[in-house]
Amino acid sequence: MPHKYNQSHRHHILKSASKTRDWPSYNKSLKRRGDITIWLSEDAIKQWYETERVYDGTGAPRTYTDLAVLTAHEIRQVFKLPLRQCEGFVNSLFSMMKIVLSCPSYSTLSKRLKVLNLKSPFYRKAHSHSHDIKAIAIDSTGLKCYGQDEWCEENYPSNRKKDWKKLHITVDQFNIIHTSELTDRLTQDNSVVDKLIKPIHEKVKQVTGDSAYDTGPTYNILAEHFPSADIVIPPHKDAVAHNQFYRNRNILEMEYHGRMEWQKRRHYGRRNNSELSIQRYKRILGNKLHA
Repeated sequence: MPHKYNQSHRHHILKSASKTRDWPSYNKSLKRRGDITIWLSEDAIKQWYETERVYDGTGAPRTYTDLAVLTAHEIRQVFKLPLRQCEGFVNSLFSMMKIVLSCPSYSTLSKRLKVLNLKSPFYRKAHSHSHDIKAIAIDSTGLKCYGQDEWCEENYPSNRKKDWKKLHITVDQFNIIHTSELTDRLTQDNSVVDKLIKPIHEKVKQVTGDSAYDTGPTYNILAEHFPSADIVIPPHKDAVAHNQFYRNRNILEMEYHGRMEWQKRRHYGRRNNSELSIQRYKRILGNKLHA
């Protein structure tokens, strides 16, 4: 987070209550983190193939159930495998387990995943407060399509083909992603705000975003959709007064109190929810598009 200093708050960071003394057992526990244990239930084995294959005139009848496609997809996400490598990996697991099953082909996975209609998970803690959302943070990140990462390209430029997509998200105070939009890399962040907040019908008390959203249309869209929400977006250094109330207020308060004091007064630190959600997404699923 820019303009953030925590030297005066380091005394609040608690030290470890206990120290590791049994190093042999600790060493074994670290090794067990790389251990792979695969177990397939009897119900999953019975439901792997379609029992009644019905021909409806639109092509060959389905061989694998939705459960089989979803299981292969989850294994693929855990080990960050492309579709072809996922097919070979799952088949090798079945071979070691001595189970007479086969993984859906990579083309079947690609086609079926689009129409699988995966349901969003239900979070009791977050959904129990869904009628009164405390804060919504808007942010975006880049997902690689192909090519190397930006650091390598900036330091060692090449003529190889490279491209990436932009993932725009809205996150609440429980780090739950409410809405998302995937656009090309040339799309401006403020141009998708309307699509992001349109599905959110709950009452919101605060909306935060970085300086990329400091535009007049963004303030107008947010104020119209969330009339009782406090809009906290840091203005640019050369920003001038506009005909929008929240933007003018942010400019005046920052000029009078300074940027750091303005962040404390307006709880701008809640924008870290979006940064944390993006970090978790990339650590779990990676920074590249899979298919």
